[in-house]
Amino acid sequence: MVQLKTALVGLLSVLTIQVQVSSTSAFTPSWSSSSSSISQSSISQPSIVNGMINGHNPAAKKVELARAKVQDEYRKMADMNMKMDMVAGGAQAEEYYEGVRIGPPPDLPSLLLHNRIVYIGMPLVPAVTELVIAELLYLNYESTSDPITMYINSSGTTTATGQQVGFETEAFAIADVMKYVRPPVHTVALGQAFGAAAMLLSQGQRGRRSALPNATIMLNQPRSQSQGQASDIAIKAREVRHNRRTMCQLIANASQKPVTVVEGECQRTKYLQPHEAVEFGLIDRVLQSEKSLPVKPSFIEQLSA
Repeated sequence: MVQLKTALVGLLSVLTIQVQVSSTSAFTPSWSSSSSSISQSSISQPSIVNGMINGHNPAAKKVELARAKVQDEYRKMADMNMKMDMVAGGAQAEEYYEGVRIGPPPDLPSLLLHNRIVYIGMPLVPAVTELVIAELLYLNYESTSDPITMYINSSGTTTATGQQVGFETEAFAIADVMKYVRPPVHTVALGQAFGAAAMLLSQGQRGRRSALPNATIMLNQPRSQSQGQASDIAIKAREVRHNRRTMCQLIANASQKPVTVVEGECQRTKYLQPHEAVEFGLIDRVLQSEKSLPVKPSFIEQLSA
C-alpha cells in the first residue's frame, strides 16, 4: 500500500511538471523589444498557471481529470483496506450477496461466550486465568441472573506428566471470582480435572456441579521445586503449606467435610471416578444424556431444528 501511494504521488508530480513546461512554452508570446511596451517580467508565472486551470489550456484539464481519477481510486483502495482491517480485527464485513450477508464466520470462543459458556481446556497458567476471569466479569456485567456454565478439562497447575507450569494462586483467583460474580456458576468436568482444577469443579453452585461419565477427577497437594539457600527454601515451604491449607479448606467447604479429612485424602494422589466424586461431595451428579445438560446452548437448538 505504501509503494502504491508513493508511485501515485510520483506520477502526479511528473505529469504536473510536464504540463507546466509544455504550457509555458506554448502560451508564452514572442516578445519584441522594439514594438512591445509590455515587459515580460510584468506577467507573473501564477497568472499563467491560473489561466491554464481556468480553461485556456486543454492539457491542464486532462491533468486535472487524471488527478481526480487517481485520487478517487486511491480513496476506494483505502476504504477497501479499512474494511479488510476491520474483518481481521474481528468486526463483521458489511457485504451482501443476493440479499444475504457474507463475511467471516464467528469464532468458536465467541459462540460459547454468547451462550454464557466458559471453557477451561488448558493448565492454569496466567494467560488462561486472565481469559477466564475476563469472561466471568463480562458475563456478570451482561446479566446478573442468567447462569454461567464452566466446562473444565484441565490438569490444574501441572502438566499431564506432573511438571509444574503454574501457581495455585491462579486457581484461587478464579475461585474467588466465581464467588464474586452474582450469576450462579454451574461446573461440568470432562476429560480430566486434576489438582487445582478439581478444586474449581467443586466451587460451582451446589446442586449444579456435574461430570460427564468418563471424566477423571484427581486430588493432590501443591508441589514445590525450590532451589537456593536454606532460608529461601524454608520461606517457599511455608508458602506451599499455606496454599495446601487454603486449597483443602475450599474443598472441605464445598464437600461439607472436615478440613482434616480432606488434608488426609490429599496426602497422596487420589483418583476419583464420577460416581466416587459424587460420594465424596465434589460434584452432585453425573450427566448421562443431552437432556441433563445444565444449559442447552441456543446454537444446538438451531442445529436440531
